[in-house]
Parts: sequence; C-alpha cells; structure tokens
Amino acid sequence: MDNRFNLIDEDWIPVADHGRVSLGKLFSNAHYRSLGGNPVQKIAIFKLLLAIAQAAATPKDDGEWLALGAEGLAQRCLAYLQKWHSRFYLYGESPFLQIPAIAAARVQQFGAVMAEVSTGNTTVLNQGQVERELDEADRAVLLLTLMGFALSGKKTDNSVVLTAGYAGKRNSKGKASTGKPGPSVAHMGLLHTFLIGKSLQQSVWLNLLTQQQVGQMKIYSAGVGIAPWEKMPAGEDCLVARTLRDSLIGRLLPLSRFCLLTDDGMHYSEGIAHAGYKDGMVDPSMAVNYSGTDPKALWVDPEKRPWRALTALLGFIQQSEGHSFQCWQVRCSLDRARDQVKLFALWSGGLRVSSNAGEQYVSGTDDFVESEIWLHSDMLGQSWFTHLKHEMDALEDLARNLYGRVMGYYKELTVDGGKWAPQATNLFWQLCERNFQQLVDHCDQSGPAKAERRKLRRRFSGYAHQAYNLSCPRDTARQLSAWAKQKPNNSIYLRQEI
Repeated sequence: MDNRFNLIDEDWIPVADHGRVSLGKLFSNAHYRSLGGNPVQKIAIFKLLLAIAQAAATPKDDGEWLALGAEGLAQRCLAYLQKWHSRFYLYGESPFLQIPAIAAARVQQFGAVMAEVSTGNTTVLNQGQVERELDEADRAVLLLTLMGFALSGKKTDNSVVLTAGYAGKRNSKGKASTGKPGPSVAHMGLLHTFLIGKSLQQSVWLNLLTQQQVGQMKIYSAGVGIAPWEKMPAGEDCLVARTLRDSLIGRLLPLSRFCLLTDDGMHYSEGIAHAGYKDGMVDPSMAVNYSGTDPKALWVDPEKRPWRALTALLGFIQQSEGHSFQCWQVRCSLDRARDQVKLFALWSGGLRVSSNAGEQYVSGTDDFVESEIWLHSDMLGQSWFTHLKHEMDALEDLARNLYGRVMGYYKELTVDGGKWAPQATNLFWQLCERNFQQLVDHCDQSGPAKAERRKLRRRFSGYAHQAYNLSCPRDTARQLSAWAKQKPNNSIYLRQEI
C-alpha cells in the first residue's frame, strides 16, 4: 500500500475556533488555544502531543525544563517530527500505531467501536448516535482514541494471537476471551486532569515531565521509554510490548488494541495488556488515593461534575503525602506553573461507562464530562486552599440539607421522594456551577474577597431554595403545609464565619 495521509502534513486535529490542523501546524503556531472534539478525543490527542514532546525533548530537571520553554519545546518537536516523518502515515508500509500482522482478525465497522454510536439493535436517541461515514481525519482520531479508551466486550477478535504462547487473550477454557477495557477508561471511566495554559504549545510545556520527576514517581520501571512509532511491537507480549507497558510514553499511548484500517472498518483485536491502578500502575493524569486498604480512583460521574473534585485534586497542598488523591500530572506541574505563568487552568474530563458480563457500553445517565477551572498563580497557597475547602464543605452541607428537606416534604405527603431528592440536589449543583469560578477567584484573605464570598453564599442559598421550590409544588393546602414545614433554613450557612 502506498504511503498516504501523513499526520504531520494533513489537517486532522480538531482545534477550537480553527477547525482541523496538522501536527506540523500545531507545533508551528502559538495561537491555537485549545483542542476540539469530545472530552475523550481531547485526552487522547493531548496524550499524543505529550508523547511526542517526551520523545523529542524530555528535560533532565526543572532547570532544563525552564530553559527549554514553550517555544523551544515546539521547535524541538518540529525537528523530531521531521526526523520520523515516514512513521506518521495513516496508510502505508508502516501505518501509524497499527499492526499489519493483525490483518487475520475480523473487520469491525467503525461505528461498532465508537462508544457514542448506536449500532446493532441499540436504540438511537439523538442524531449524534447515528453512525456516519468517517474521512481520514476522523479515522485518525478514532484510532488514537482506541489506544487507551477502547471499551471491553466481544468486538475484539482475540482468536488472533501474535506472540507465541501468550495466554492473555484466552479464557480458562482456552477459548478467545472477551476484550478488556483500555487502561485509560478501566471499569467505570477514569477522570483525567491536565494543566492548561494560554496556548496548546504552552499547555504541552506545562505538562512535560522531567527525567527526575519520572524517577521520583517510581511507577515506570522502563523510564520515559521509546515512542511506539519508532519501534512498534511485534506482538502482545514481545520485548517491545513489555517495555511500552513499563514506560511513561507507553502509558500515554498504551496500544491496548491492535488495529489495521481498511476501507470500511478496521481489523480489531486486543493489544498490550496494561496493569491497573490497583497494581500501582497509573496514567500521570489519573487521580488515585492509596492511603486506605484498597486504592480509590477518581471516576467520571455525570451527576458530580469534575469541578467538584478540585479540592481532592489539590489536596496535597494542605495534607501530608499519602493522605489525599494523587494526580502526578498536577503534583509535578503545579508548583513550576505557579512560578512561571500568571494564569493557568486545571482541565478534567472523561467518559462514564456501564458494564454487564464483561461488555462495556454507554447507557442511561452515562455521558462525557469536562470542567475547566482557571487559577491565579499569586493566590495559590495553603490559605487559599483552606478557604476553598471550607466553602466546598459548606456547599456539600447545603446540598445534603436540601436532599433531606425534599425527602421530608414527600414523606409529609406519604409519597416516595427517592426520585425527586436526587433531582433537586443535581439541579442545585448545576446552578452552583455557573458561579464556581467566581468562588475560586475570591478565596484569598483580602477584605473584598470576603465580601464577595458573602454575596456568593447568598446566591448559593438562593439556588438551594430555587431547587427546593421546583421539586416541591405548593398548589394545594396539603402541599403548602408540607412545603412550609420542610423549607430549608440556611441561616447558619449565611451567618457562618468565612
């Protein structure tokens, strides 16, 4: 097959306000602000950019990182891409992130491996779930997404095994097993977090890990590693596959699926089996708490938007090591970002999924989620975090009180309120989200900040009453009596010392 559609030259990366751009354009233009696409596509593409940056110019320490700068990193990435130009063809002798030997596996249509598309006898609820024809740019994004975010199930043809004697694709009966979920999604959908700067180039630079940091993490025994396009694995458990499994770049691009594109689909089988967070192996962008008996990960929850996890992600500012959620991407990058840029953001996102009998799917309340919270460098510190945590704890108390009041209202009417109470609290948090950035901006100790927080408390209290009123009608005398008896009293919240 002739080499065609080179990802360095062809436009395929969705960029906000610009449409699609190539890898070459992205590292040449400092005006691109952020990626487009759904949250999973953003994560997958950004991890590719980080893998390219780590392969091109992993600094030794923070001193080298600072000397490199965003512009210097972009230039090094461009030089690196030109060196490996022949390995970035989507089709050809060495197709990008594809395994030609997997051609023996059956072909799956593109829609069948896309989480958001309804295929087979699945009900179509909106136009976004309809399978459509994919051009080369869409195929490149899908291929990249499947490397870490492939869902488990029977769609993988695990009858094809490339490493002789490898038993990871067989069940206890010796038959082809069900495909395991990609390491970036795991059981329910992991939440991923990155630092975001004023441009994509700056964002890549802010998240670039140093050799010193990778060593201190004590997670990747193979260190930074070698990019898979430089040397693709020959099988699921060959020497190259094992190195990728134990390296940083191998985790950024985990190759959990072996694919080969065709005209109307792809040959599709399980690839490298990566260890999970319970085994101590994580993506740098994942957040895991290892302080308890069992490790706990931050999962995507459409009913608990990522912004509500901000205090968990930043817990290391106040708490001792080992007693909070640990997100290496944030832990390693926050301090140096605070020292070098005046304003940056924490972006969190992912996809919630359900599973049944080994088959993962998107159903019910499952959905994509993402949040972006901007932080001022001159405010960050223990005092700011203490105030933020205090305010978030108070909001949690407000939500719990609202839940109890709605339940009490329906109990007065001898009706089950189990449906309405969660809806009321969910509405409350949706209303609060529109003012959360203001709260983050006013958690310092200054007098004007305290005054602003008092205003916000009055507004948040109003949101609790608004959610209560919408969930608890007062049209009849009996309803009015129950409504008045259970109406939330937020006076303590409003008088509380801030």
